[in-house]
Amino acid sequence: MAFDWLDIAKKLQAIAQAGLEFGADKYDLERYEMIRSISVDIMHAYTDAPIEKIRELFAEEKGYQTPKVDIRGVVFREGKLLMVQEGIDGNWTLPGGWADVGYTPFEVAEKEVWEEAGLKVKPDRLLAVFDKSKHNHPPDKYHIYKFFILCDDLGGEIKPGMETLDVKWMSEYERLPLSTPRISQEQINIMFEFLDSPEKPVICD
Repeated sequence: MAFDWLDIAKKLQAIAQAGLEFGADKYDLERYEMIRSISVDIMHAYTDAPIEKIRELFAEEKGYQTPKVDIRGVVFREGKLLMVQEGIDGNWTLPGGWADVGYTPFEVAEKEVWEEAGLKVKPDRLLAVFDKSKHNHPPDKYHIYKFFILCDDLGGEIKPGMETLDVKWMSEYERLPLSTPRISQEQINIMFEFLDSPEKPVICD
């Protein structure tokens, strides 16, 4: 039920945000503020986040609400997958993060691999676009699309960056403690499927 109520809270927030941006009637604006307040209360009830923090996050959003974009660089070397240890939780994921304004998806993937793993790469092709809510991740306050971009390894030594604790090449059957808000074992398995079958078509939810 927690997943259902969080989804309802996000939908209410999206409706409220659009209404507050495009509404004109003062009474309608008041109603949209009430809808936003209800969404904050629901989110607070089903997460550990303080209510004021949730209210601030929602209030910062302007205009028509769209999903956020998380981009992950997929890099292989000698059959092993590049993984980084997150500074936030000490667990492992593919290098990546939020899409930055002013960068293309390929440019974000290249930048994130360099910043988090110290490795120069050349983005090659899109492998998958996943709707985070459809996969085995903890609930999130945002609706998120996850892009997985295959990058060619240009060689060199790997090293952690400012936001990562460690970097390593992981074999297909190795198991690391995963940073599940960012990656799932299912998604890692799919990435290795692309290594084994380069002609595999792009996956999109």
